Amino acid sequence: MTNWLPLRQSLPEGVQLVAVSKYHPIEQIAEAYAEGCRDFGESRVQELKIKQAALPKDIRWHFIGHLQTNKVRDLLRLRPHLIQSVDSEHLLCAINNEAGKQGIIQDILLELHVAREETKSGFTPDELRELIANSQQPMANIRIRGLMGMATNTDDEQEIRRCFRELHEQYQWLNCQLATQRQQIGRIVNCQLSMGMSDDYKIAISEGSTMVRLGSIIFGDRQ
Repeated sequence: MTNWLPLRQSLPEGVQLVAVSKYHPIEQIAEAYAEGCRDFGESRVQELKIKQAALPKDIRWHFIGHLQTNKVRDLLRLRPHLIQSVDSEHLLCAINNEAGKQGIIQDILLELHVAREETKSGFTPDELRELIANSQQPMANIRIRGLMGMATNTDDEQEIRRCFRELHEQYQWLNCQLATQRQQIGRIVNCQLSMGMSDDYKIAISEGSTMVRLGSIIFGDRQ
């Protein structure tokens, strides 16, 4: 069996667990499902399509990988529960436009870049604030549900905490900005902060994470 259940039971109330199932076989996902897991994270559209077809329909699929604009149409056809990795205004517009064509409203998280590595993607805090400030009218076919981010890949706990604290600060700011939109249009709800993976999720929770993305600690090494 997987380690989903003991991990779920160890998390504080109010922290959601997404089991990162990318590159893990359908059989392991089915085991976690049998233990009660309903939220799984995938990073490739084709892999998600295959797994979705083979597994129960009540699974909530989270897309957590880098998304190319030419894959947006195929991904939205799969009706993901949440796209966590919206890392540019260009991608945001592409999702909004395609969601409109498909007649849906897509829930998304904005990916924020606070880590030291330049290879990580996402909005900077300044870009985030500019995006929200310049959005006179919310995009009609998306719901901004909060932020996602990653800490610097390091053993330095203080650096990891710095990243998570900055993410939490921006999350609190965004939550306040979205509160006005909630009142105006009644469609932006349950703001989330998705941060924390297998190596650093306990630190992330201590710094205010509301959603953790755990893979290897649940499923073991990737196939």
